[in-house]
Amino acid sequence: MAAAAAAAAAVGEGGGEGGSTAAWLRGASLAVLVLQNASLVLSIRYVRTRPGQRFRPSTAVVLAELLKGSAGFVLLVLQHRGVAGSVRQALGTLQGALWGQAGDTLRLAVPSLIYTLQNNLQYVAISNLPAATFQVTYQLKILTTAVFSVLLLGTALSRTQWLSLALLSVGVALVQAEQGSDGDAGDAGTAAPPDAPPQSYAVGLAAVAASCLSSGFAGVYFERLLKRRGGSIWLRNVQLGAVGTALSLGAMAATDGAAVARDGFFYGYTGAVWAVVLNQAAGGLLVAVVVRYADNILKGFATALSILASTAASVHLFGFRPRAPFLAGTAMVLAAVYLYGRPQSRPCQHHEQPQQQQESGTGGKSPPSKDKGS
Repeated sequence: MAAAAAAAAAVGEGGGEGGSTAAWLRGASLAVLVLQNASLVLSIRYVRTRPGQRFRPSTAVVLAELLKGSAGFVLLVLQHRGVAGSVRQALGTLQGALWGQAGDTLRLAVPSLIYTLQNNLQYVAISNLPAATFQVTYQLKILTTAVFSVLLLGTALSRTQWLSLALLSVGVALVQAEQGSDGDAGDAGTAAPPDAPPQSYAVGLAAVAASCLSSGFAGVYFERLLKRRGGSIWLRNVQLGAVGTALSLGAMAATDGAAVARDGFFYGYTGAVWAVVLNQAAGGLLVAVVVRYADNILKGFATALSILASTAASVHLFGFRPRAPFLAGTAMVLAAVYLYGRPQSRPCQHHEQPQQQQESGTGGKSPPSKDKGS
């Protein structure tokens, strides 16, 4: 589903579709993102807590970045379809972007480095926290994204939006107060198998907090590059994937180099692990689509809906038993979703449009013209 939404977005960009198509793509990509996030967290929790050999997350991050960049290149080739030597044309475009626009490549190194850190932190967090608890806590990235949007993009949030962010924070805090009182990281109401990997709630909480902070900054920074620097969304993803692969290889060598050399790169890999890697790579492409057709804050709130799917699935898969404080905190998060999505938040977008047109100096942003120029 994620690949279908990505391909549809490429068609929308290259073909100059109307506002109705963009609105459809916006809603479809957000809906698919909810499903992708829920399934990713559940699958990571499963492969990281099952007994037996465990793969090394740093290798999975390398593969996800490599696949994301490769998929972006394929879609870049499709964007040049109908042009003689489309592969050669895409290679030329990519070479010009990587070396001819070295400044943009260096700017993309910033979110690439942060995304590499964030992806590794997510594995640490999900390995030590119940899936549903991670999903609720991870929604604090909405708050960090909103703050960075105000600081870096000049986004004007309404009072209702600020209220929803405050409600979100209270809801997450309530969940943490209830979960933290259990004193362990296991799924509530169940006992961990004797041969299961050790878990630490404090380590998981610290990892998810750092991941929220990095996610907020990297997402807004990437949004700023897409909307101000222009260029094809798939070209940017190939650049991001290339730089991210190099950085994640360096991180893997620094943290697990000796172990990978001893046991092999694919140590502990199973079909379920490959599904996690593919899911994570598809999610990286899908996020870029959402950034182009919506914005980071709305993307974060749509992702919050995956809490419902994660909690329901955790009950059946991991024996998770949500208690009253958890349910109350989750209800607050979902109420924040509703409050932010109310229509009165839209006038802010009309207020920002003239400013964006002045900054671009070209009469406003137009995805079709940008893509054709790439």
